[in-house]
Amino acid sequence: MHQVKKVVENLYWVGGNDRRLALFENAFPIPRGISYNAYLLLDTKTVLFDTVDKAISEVFYENLDFVLNGRTLDYVVINHVEPDHCANLALLVQRYPAITIVGNKRTGSMLKQFFSFDAGKFDEHFKLIAEGDTLETGAHTLKFAMAPMVHWPEAMVTYDMTAKVLFSADAFGTFGALNGHIFADELEFEREWLPDARRYYANIVGKYGSQVQALLAKTAKFDVSVVCPLHGPCWRKDFDWYLKKYQLWSTYKPEDAAVMIAYGSIYGHTENAAMILAANLAEKGVHNIKIFDASSTHVSEIVAEAFRCSHLVFASATYNGGIFCSMETLIHHLIAHNLQNRTIAFIENGSWGLESGRLMRELCAQLKNTMLLDATVNFKSAVKEEGRVLLENLAGEICNSMAKSALE
Repeated sequence: MHQVKKVVENLYWVGGNDRRLALFENAFPIPRGISYNAYLLLDTKTVLFDTVDKAISEVFYENLDFVLNGRTLDYVVINHVEPDHCANLALLVQRYPAITIVGNKRTGSMLKQFFSFDAGKFDEHFKLIAEGDTLETGAHTLKFAMAPMVHWPEAMVTYDMTAKVLFSADAFGTFGALNGHIFADELEFEREWLPDARRYYANIVGKYGSQVQALLAKTAKFDVSVVCPLHGPCWRKDFDWYLKKYQLWSTYKPEDAAVMIAYGSIYGHTENAAMILAANLAEKGVHNIKIFDASSTHVSEIVAEAFRCSHLVFASATYNGGIFCSMETLIHHLIAHNLQNRTIAFIENGSWGLESGRLMRELCAQLKNTMLLDATVNFKSAVKEEGRVLLENLAGEICNSMAKSALE
């Protein structure tokens, strides 16, 4: 049976959910699953916006057949070639041999990389569009805008000028399977979905803040009533609230005045230092504190919190003359995702060599517009009185920095 949902008049959600997949892109844990969204417009011509991952092909075709109700499929618009949205394209062409594939120049070349289309037949099927082009489908006019690196180079968005619907590809998406409702205003989005939305943004498109800003500038010119992403719920109310999150994330500005402490500890002594610092911060009035064991928490969770928090503390044992492995991995991920505009402090531990602090500082110096606090707390093996005093002093320095930031 179908799982179709109406978006607006003559536009239907025909996607599906996957709650069995453990790792999105074989990299990111998704304990709440993932939705793969596709949308079908019924006009003089029928238009499908993207397909879905092969894992939910059966549901997708049940939905598609139900809405088409015997009609053929005239167009499929490919906003994003990534296989979780495009895996069904070859079968779609087989089922609807007269279909026209709509995409940009990069779309065409990447489709040929993924699929073994007959060259001549593919060219017959493919309608090439570019920035600002339009497509008339009857009562509706579709306008196309390129969105390179949000998050692949061929990505684009489609704006239905008639219904004022933006098909936003990977922009504004989130991890998490849909539970019957397809609109954000039907959900407890801020409480139940925002952490997954942040983690999705930070890890999937976080590196490409300038490209996201370019897309936001383009879409700001559209009169948008409904936003339809390829993952997660659609937006028809309060979208400005979510847009403000994207403005912060894509300009690498902290969401909250908060302290995130991540530690890499072998026998618990570095962890103890992190906990002492957190206790000192709490006593000094800092309410928003998050602590993570870099060895047991998936790095995507910590990257997302780093995008949220204004102040970061990295505490690491010295291991094989370097940074403890999980902490080193975390810092490399933050560099790869282009994190900026943070204040960072360091705690180092080593029983016979103290190297992790210097090495963490050298790595974090690559982060743009980032303040590295001068004092590195160091101790050997276990925290003693001298280390306790240094941690208390560091808590004071972090609090002073937070107060100064609040005044600016």
